[in-house]
Order: sequence, then structure tokens, then C-alpha cells
Amino acid sequence: MKKSVTKYLTEFSNLKLTRPISDKIRILEICAVALTGIGKFVFMDYLSWRLPFVVVAILAWFAYVIYRYKKDKHVLKDWGFRWDNFKSVLKQMLPFAIISIVLFFIVGYMQGTINMTWHIIPLLITYPIWGSIQQFLTIGLLAGNLRDFKKIKLSKTLIIFMTAVFFSLVHYPSTWLMAGTFILALFYGYVYLKAKNIYVLGLFHGWLGALFYYTVVNQDPFADVFLKALN
Repeated sequence: MKKSVTKYLTEFSNLKLTRPISDKIRILEICAVALTGIGKFVFMDYLSWRLPFVVVAILAWFAYVIYRYKKDKHVLKDWGFRWDNFKSVLKQMLPFAIISIVLFFIVGYMQGTINMTWHIIPLLITYPIWGSIQQFLTIGLLAGNLRDFKKIKLSKTLIIFMTAVFFSLVHYPSTWLMAGTFILALFYGYVYLKAKNIYVLGLFHGWLGALFYYTVVNQDPFADVFLKALN
């Protein structure tokens, strides 16, 4: 009983210390996410500046996270950059991840698109970083802000669906990527709105995404990004 009271008082104290975010700020963040999505089409798809765009996007959003953190020390936890629920969210994600991996190899085998090379190893290490940024933008800022609007109240189902549609459209024109990310975002949005944890979502996004490329999509992102940049 004593522990429960202490936990409640701590959470209440943290809530009071957290600065309220206006709807205006939330709208600006959503617009910034949309601009990042548009930038993907311009710099990655049209100009083929894939690596520079990813690096600049990571640095720019990292700077914004630092800026917001200096103004509100609790914003990281509110977004989902937290470790206290890492294990519980990880357990929720594991069944989905295992089923997804099995399906990847089944589809890849049927298509003849399984291409497991050593290139996947550095991608499994680096892709979770970019995956965390993507989850922070699409799930943390988009879904999170849509849920927390003060003047506009949307159902969780609509928020999850809107987020999934956005995440899918960003991966145009690849049909497989659009379908895969839509399903992924549906599940990720559901998990996030129950228990926020960007670390787990980003980790699985990176690992599942890497396997998806080398089993279903028949692409080699490591060669397309890093090897081209070196040549």
C-alpha cells in the first residue's frame, strides 16, 4: 500500500512539473513531420541523396529533441524515450515480430527473392537508429499529438489508421513496402497508445525492416546507400 501511494505521488509530481503543450505546438510538430515525409520524396527518391537526407534528418530531429528537453525535462518520457517499461513492451512485440519474420521467409521463398548476404549485418546495427527516428516522428509525434489535442478529440482507432496511412504513403512507390509499413504502423500505433516506448519500436522497426528488404522486397539498402556513397 505504501509503495502504491509513493508511486502515485511521484507520478502526480511529474505530471505537475511537465509543461502543458499547446495545440499550436502540436500542429507545428505534425507539419514538420509532414515536411520530413515530403523531403523523402524530393531528396531520396528524386535526387537520390539517400544518405545525406537520412543524416540531416537524424541530426535535425535530434537537435529538436534536445531543444524540447531543455525546456521540459519530462518530455522524453512523455514521447516514449524510456526504459522503465522496456521489457513489458518487448514482450508485447515479440509474437508479432516472430510471426512477421516467418511470413517474410515464406513470401521470399515463394517469390525467389531471399538474398541473405553479409550486407544485412551492418544494416541490423545501424537501421534501428533510423527506425527509432521514424517511429518517433510517425508514432510519437503524429499519433501522440493527434491523441493529445485539447480542442479536437479523435478516437484511437482513427488515430492509428491515419498514422498507418501516412507511414504507408511515405514508402511509395514500393507496393511491398507500403503494405508492410501499413500493417506495421497499425500494430505499432496500438502498442504505443497503450504503453509508450520508442526504443522497442525503433529496434524492431530496424530489424524487421532489414529482413524485409533482403527477403521480400529483393533490395540491398546497404549497397544502395553506403557502397554508392563510397564509390
